[in-house]
Amino acid sequence: MNYYFLGIGGIGMSALARFFHRRGDRVCGYDRTPSPLTDQLQAEGIAVHFDDNPDLQPSDIDLVVYTPAVPTDTLEFQALVQRGVPMQKRSQVLGELTRGKRCIAVAGSHGKTSTSAMIAHLLAKAPCGCSAFLGGISKNFGSNLHVDPQSDLVVVEADEYDRSFLQLHPHMAVITATDPDHLDIYGDHRHMLEAYLQFARQVDLEGRLLIKDGSFLTADGECLLDQALAHLTYTARGVEADYYAINVRTYGGNLFFDLRTPDGVLYDLELQGTALFNVENAVAASAIALACGLDQYQLRHGLKTFQGVQRRFDYRIREKNLVYIDDYAHHPQEIQSTIESVRYLYPGKRVVGIFQPHLYSRTRDLADGFALVLQTLDEVIMLPIYPAREKPILGVTSSMVLRKMDSMSKYLCTPDQALELVPALCPDVVLTLGAGDIDRLVPRLEAVLKETML
Repeated sequence: MNYYFLGIGGIGMSALARFFHRRGDRVCGYDRTPSPLTDQLQAEGIAVHFDDNPDLQPSDIDLVVYTPAVPTDTLEFQALVQRGVPMQKRSQVLGELTRGKRCIAVAGSHGKTSTSAMIAHLLAKAPCGCSAFLGGISKNFGSNLHVDPQSDLVVVEADEYDRSFLQLHPHMAVITATDPDHLDIYGDHRHMLEAYLQFARQVDLEGRLLIKDGSFLTADGECLLDQALAHLTYTARGVEADYYAINVRTYGGNLFFDLRTPDGVLYDLELQGTALFNVENAVAASAIALACGLDQYQLRHGLKTFQGVQRRFDYRIREKNLVYIDDYAHHPQEIQSTIESVRYLYPGKRVVGIFQPHLYSRTRDLADGFALVLQTLDEVIMLPIYPAREKPILGVTSSMVLRKMDSMSKYLCTPDQALELVPALCPDVVLTLGAGDIDRLVPRLEAVLKETML
């Protein structure tokens, strides 16, 4: 088969491209801009171009795989439609690849990448094995793709954008969070919750559905979850559910916790060098791993050896006098969780955060939430909004968020200006936050901090 990918540099798209390429199919594609991920694809032998030019498309295409992030008015997209080439969204292709498999899907407005990567690592280290299509680069796998042809288990990240996750009919599923997001698609929080409910109803009745406790509550306290829908609940610390953590503590930079399950307590589970919020992700991942047949020794070893995901509480510098952590957080709840983890691990330290908002619509819809959580930092540096697939919205800017902050320690600047400003603020801990191209600033900032502060 000859596959052509529109938006091949996306994290979910690149996993599919790698899968087909590894299978022996011919794969090539287009993306708007080069990135470290497209560099890796090219190094693996996948042809990628960056000009919106239909003349660069191959003549023999069996299937176009595209992402809604690529605008339909691009010359490439329009030319393919005119040619009548078969086209499928990424979510449709992923749905077909998982059909007939025991699919373990992780959905949620945040936490799904770390949780799915953790599940995949736990299963891959156990006799059952698994394949995985992830929404981030697992440090254990060194990739967003893991293939085990001997296993019928496949772990996937179930993306709620554009209702993509409704293409999946999982054997098992986790719903990590349902905070309002993608309201440009859903209109309001209630319609978003209804889509998650439909996803939950598509889970195999013989499998397992695990839901973060309280996930289906509307703003006025109504629970939309159908109580007849068979499911188990989980939560983080000190709140009773079917699965939850107790006695969470830190020692030597690592986190320890005890896990209460319907079958008893597992004591002294360990996560190495990670964020406090990963305890909650570990509770969900452990529940799924135990349901897949792992024993407590396999679970312990898997959790202890989990190295995390790139750009998820990703330590870039970890010295006595300076810590630099990069995180993909781009929703107020995610940012709050990251900051809480930093305050827990580094009490009393001066924390400087650099945030790049992602999407005009998300910034507009969640501006108050962004302001509320960002002002808990000691110093806030805002970068201009990363537009991704969107056109500008009048009046929606990073300055709009800054004006809502009840803090004087705030700055608006370009990435180049941030490189000069951060060392001048004398931080103990530096955070970079966002889902746009802030990742390109990360290695430059790391180098500047090492040169000026270490």
